Amino acid sequence: MFHTQGALKHTCNLLAVLCSEPAESKRNQDVSEEKRRFPFPEIASSGRLEVQTLKNPTPDEFRKSLDSLQPNLVYLQGKQLENEEVGSFPWGGVELSSPEAVSGLFSSTIPTTVYLEVPDSEKLAKSLHSKGIPYVIYWKNSFSCYAASHFRNALLSVIQSSSCHTWDAFQLADASFRLYCLRNNCVLPGGEKVDDEVGPNLFGEPPRITVDVPEIEDAGEDEESTSGSLPAIKIYDDDVNMRFLICGVASSLDSRLLSPLEDGLNALLSIEMRGSKLHNRVSALPPPLQAGTFSRGVVTMRCELSTSSSAHISLLVSGSAQTCFDDQLLENHIKSEIIDKSELIHVPPNSDENKPPVSEPRRSVSVACGAAVFEVCMKVPTWASQVLRQLAPDISYRNFVALGIASIQGLAVASFEREDAERLLFFCSMQGKNGFSNNLKISSPPSWLRPPPPSRKRPSICLEITTSGLNSLAAGSRTYIKKEENELLLSNGVSLPSMTHTRRIKIAALRPIPHVRHQKMLPFSRISVADGHDGGPVKANLPPPPAKHNAGITPPSHRKSSSASLAKQVISLNPLPLKKHGCGRSPLHVCSEEEFLKDVMQFLILRGHNRLIPQGGIAEFPDAILNAKRLDLFNLYREVVTRGGFHVGNGINWKGQVFSKMRNHTVTNRMTGVGNTLKRHYETYLLEYELAHDDVDGECCLLCRSSAPGDWVNCGLCGEWAHFGCDRRPGLGAFKDYAKTDGLEYICPQCSVTSYKKKMKSGNGYS
Repeated sequence: MFHTQGALKHTCNLLAVLCSEPAESKRNQDVSEEKRRFPFPEIASSGRLEVQTLKNPTPDEFRKSLDSLQPNLVYLQGKQLENEEVGSFPWGGVELSSPEAVSGLFSSTIPTTVYLEVPDSEKLAKSLHSKGIPYVIYWKNSFSCYAASHFRNALLSVIQSSSCHTWDAFQLADASFRLYCLRNNCVLPGGEKVDDEVGPNLFGEPPRITVDVPEIEDAGEDEESTSGSLPAIKIYDDDVNMRFLICGVASSLDSRLLSPLEDGLNALLSIEMRGSKLHNRVSALPPPLQAGTFSRGVVTMRCELSTSSSAHISLLVSGSAQTCFDDQLLENHIKSEIIDKSELIHVPPNSDENKPPVSEPRRSVSVACGAAVFEVCMKVPTWASQVLRQLAPDISYRNFVALGIASIQGLAVASFEREDAERLLFFCSMQGKNGFSNNLKISSPPSWLRPPPPSRKRPSICLEITTSGLNSLAAGSRTYIKKEENELLLSNGVSLPSMTHTRRIKIAALRPIPHVRHQKMLPFSRISVADGHDGGPVKANLPPPPAKHNAGITPPSHRKSSSASLAKQVISLNPLPLKKHGCGRSPLHVCSEEEFLKDVMQFLILRGHNRLIPQGGIAEFPDAILNAKRLDLFNLYREVVTRGGFHVGNGINWKGQVFSKMRNHTVTNRMTGVGNTLKRHYETYLLEYELAHDDVDGECCLLCRSSAPGDWVNCGLCGEWAHFGCDRRPGLGAFKDYAKTDGLEYICPQCSVTSYKKKMKSGNGYS
């Protein structure tokens, strides 16, 4: 709001210019009952908000303070009139009512936002906006001190809680004003009905997120470019129902209540996403039933982000490879896609969930400090529900309090204080006092707040109830009232039918206890490309279990089917393809390490991974440390691509075969989990580089001539690769004996025979 988007940790400096205290003669006058009951909040520093106050200054004193403090936000308060309205602001006995006088206050220092809390200040706001102030908040109409205090408190609560933009903070504060002041007819002191258009206004342009379109190559180079520009991104997420408890008295759930609540929650999510950061992204499989609809060049990514208030979310995103492999571009596209969709949260159409609330629902000290609440149901994206549930327990996050939200899906808002509840209930009480009941209705409490029926003990399943037993229970406690001829009413309002015959409870009629099922987020199953294009339902293809080798050599037909299934598997795991790098690097077997590292650095910069490039250049690249040494990217890449590439997966023995060839390996190595560490580093630095180069060597087993995944072992003499399961010689032991770093050295059958013959010849010649 009051700083650049990149500096999210900076605070907001507020210069508040207040009117002087009333004269001593006015202090002794009787204060109205409403003013006694309304807790006016103080303007004080809190959270990200730093406040400096001036009381009734002269114009020169204001200019000096403005130049010295350099505030982001300037708040100009009007004086309070005797009829509880707000008037103009007199400074030093001089009325500043003309646009020229107000704009003359800002000469050298121009703040980001100015808030004019004076009535009929549209001309003043236009003059300030033309002066060069980006955002000016003003009022077109007259208003009471209560409405002004509520809007100001909501605006400052948003600023102190979140690193936000002026536009989003105003939208949330305006929604709070419409929800409590305008809906309850509390804009003017007398409670007169006003138009729905009255209230605070904002001069300024909504912020835009700059999204650079990636360059598209000529159509003659590639088939992918013939399809034109690829779509930006698409976010895959479902909507869920969320229940909110709103502080206030019961009223009909009409558009005057639900519309500002929707706008306020949408503004809250815009604040969180505008300051979000992309922390990690990994390739992911497309969602079910969607893989067949993807065009060439579209990839899917699982993105991990943190919002402006440090809530963590996970999004499944699809888009072009140029977009998804550029961190900054992908982050901007995600922000633009979410923020531009203005209706993230909406009321379910024709839903039975939003029934008229009660006049006196059950209260809890942990929810709105025991104040009255009513229930509202909303449709919310899944990622948004994660954000709301993570922020509810934060005691310093007061954006929910500005909207009167006391509980989110059973989680109490921790920042709700007693003064907040009293302030919000003040407007609801004024609604009834002014004669506008807003169709109050009495209904049952929310189902998840409804108290259980009173009972001394849990009844058994086969309990029999008789008329005499029921009447004796009611008479013994003296808590029943004769309501009708066939019904008894207990003192707590629970009615029980009077039964004249024995009644047995049926087990089938018992209802289960409602509970929420929290589903685990599981990765999508692999989707067969062939099944996705025939128009039928797409089925998840799970890899078949590895067949046991009954013979040393696989028949040609089996080898063909194995290679076809492997091709499908690799395609499903690697949905790119990436545009080739087109560098002039030498082939890998003759390339030097320095040339390789320079090429990797250029590639990462080209893809937008500047965060992986250290300031010292190639001398400090990479900055990852493994086993107290700088990560050996060159040998890591060379060993992986010679074994079929990263997508071979567990077919590569990362610890025993790859790590042992790197400079990071030592004879006395005791590292645990080194295989997973190498995979993670490879994904970070080298996976995209591998996909954009033709360095992968398609190795096949020297025994079965297949490239299927398995337990690969490397011959220590000839360097060829073989499946350990294909070698049926007795006495070889287990694969784990060769896989560990200091394990046995594998010798293939051919080299064993050759070595044996050499020994025999040397033995005969010796004798």
